[in-house]
Amino acid sequence: MVEGEPSYIDYEAFLDPEFSPASFANSLVVATNNATDTPLDLSTPLSRVLFDLQEIDTHIHTLTTKSALPLLTHTRDQTAAAGRVLKETEDQISSVTQGYERLEKEVLRKWEAADEARVAAEKSLATVRLARAVGRCLALSRQLEGQLSEINGGGALAGVTAGNDGTTSQTSARDDYRTLERAASTIVSLRRMFSATGMGEEGHGLDGVKVIRTLKTELAMPGENMVKSRAQQAINRFSMSAGSAGVSTPHAQSGYRQARDAKARLISAITILYLLSPVPKNLGSASDFQPDLLLSTLQGYMHTAIVTSLNAISRALSALPTLERTLLEVSRRCQDIFALEAILSSLRPPSHPLLPPSPASDRNDGQPHAGGKADLLQPLLNSLDTASLPSYFWRSLASSLTARTQEIISRSGVSARTLRSNRDRLKKEIRECVLRGSQLPAATMGTGTDRGHVESRSWEREAAVMRILSRLPNSHSIQGTTHGHGHGDM
Repeated sequence: MVEGEPSYIDYEAFLDPEFSPASFANSLVVATNNATDTPLDLSTPLSRVLFDLQEIDTHIHTLTTKSALPLLTHTRDQTAAAGRVLKETEDQISSVTQGYERLEKEVLRKWEAADEARVAAEKSLATVRLARAVGRCLALSRQLEGQLSEINGGGALAGVTAGNDGTTSQTSARDDYRTLERAASTIVSLRRMFSATGMGEEGHGLDGVKVIRTLKTELAMPGENMVKSRAQQAINRFSMSAGSAGVSTPHAQSGYRQARDAKARLISAITILYLLSPVPKNLGSASDFQPDLLLSTLQGYMHTAIVTSLNAISRALSALPTLERTLLEVSRRCQDIFALEAILSSLRPPSHPLLPPSPASDRNDGQPHAGGKADLLQPLLNSLDTASLPSYFWRSLASSLTARTQEIISRSGVSARTLRSNRDRLKKEIRECVLRGSQLPAATMGTGTDRGHVESRSWEREAAVMRILSRLPNSHSIQGTTHGHGHGDM
């Protein structure tokens, strides 16, 4: 078929994307046959299809023969162009490969070496930090060891010089407690190092060092127990009423010095026990800190004073000639408690390195850094559930005196009759004991102990007197009990 000549073949139908062979065959059969004829003649549509195929094949052959040279030329040109592109691409790939090898040699291998150096540097830094922490622990340990040796040596020196010069002995004792304070600070620093073992903290890795474990078990813990024991002994032995005098005599001056030294020892012991009190790990703020070790020691001091006074009064009620001396001792114990309260009310919590920092608002308000409390008295009052220590002393003593008195009355005999006959005198002496005990010792004058709140607590003294006196048996109860026992004997 000549190019440009119209063709009877419907190329558009064959090239249609929706072309269906079945539909096309059906249309040929319908076009060449009558629908009413029973036998269909399929040779005519089949011949047409074959003729169309032959026509198309001829057309393709003609086009191929006519355009063979341009097609071959075009194919050759495209192949040559593709070859040139491939060659350029291979050259570029080779250049990229060489660049990668050069980068691998100059960068990746150097990076690997640098990464190894980084790991080595990190390990070296961790080693240096651990060595620095170990060195600090060893320095603190040597410092603590020297302080403990100084304490033990000072104690021995004080014992030797006590018989020759009392002033030298007191000075040595004061120096001992100053050294105890320094030892307590050193122990707290060691405790801080031992507790800061988290990742990135100063003491990370100390648990794995054998010398640190040995140091902790053989020096730090025994030293802490010794310092703690010395401080607790100082509080348990605290007394400012001994040797009190009302006139200016050499003996009174000695009493003032003893009271001043006792106050200094007490303040040192309080500071030591405050610092050595355990700090909870999950403590939210410094204001929530409770010095449990200090509070338990002070509570023990109060309990000992109450129990000792109760036993002494119980014995004195059975032997009235000793009552005056016993009540004097009881009043002195209460004076010591009053002095303890005055000293605690004047003390602010010392700075504690293990406590979390106080909020800025607290620091701006002038609150102390450690604990955020106004003084060290309030935590003790809260733990004892009382408004004052002397009031707690007399209230506890009075609450336990009833059973002891009833026990004496129930036994009847001379003691019960003596109590009945001396009831007014007993009330008077106990009242004087309470009033005398609710005053600061005379030896505290000039020691800086606050006496301004004594008059404001007169109602507490009177209430304490009434609580004590209300527990004494009246004459009727004594007489009735005595008669009852008399009938029983008959």
